[in-house]
Amino acid sequence: MKKLATLHIDKQAHKFSAAHFTIFSATERERLHGHNYSVSARIVAEMGENGFSADYNVYKRCLQKLCDAHDEYLLLPEQSPHLAITKQGGEYYAIFNHKTLRFPVDETLVLPIANVTVEALAYYLLEQVLAEGALGPLTELEIFVSSGDGQMSSACWRGEE
Repeated sequence: MKKLATLHIDKQAHKFSAAHFTIFSATERERLHGHNYSVSARIVAEMGENGFSADYNVYKRCLQKLCDAHDEYLLLPEQSPHLAITKQGGEYYAIFNHKTLRFPVDETLVLPIANVTVEALAYYLLEQVLAEGALGPLTELEIFVSSGDGQMSSACWRGEE
């Protein structure tokens, strides 16, 4: 029988502040606003004979790196069917419902997602963690993203059985 252990990483330091707006339809969106997002992880891995399953420090560093990379930026969804984003000089022009919003390039991250929601951010960050590579053998990895008390989503990867 495999001995699987579940590790939870939920550090107060794993957070980032970012501005965004959620797009509801071709004509409706939220006003620009921000959140203090927090990121946590659930890791399932086989426990070795030494009683050890995964190195917390590897995951903590990875989550911190992701949070630092997204902190204090405006987030735009590159794959939204309702938002056209172009870059001119030092600005992004985001056109929504015939209105042009302008944002400085050095303060904006254009993410490969369809909308800036906790659901889309959870999948995006999960892909980023998995892309790190040197995470050790895993059975499952779940990334949680919270945009405030009581508002959280997660995305889960399961290895092949």
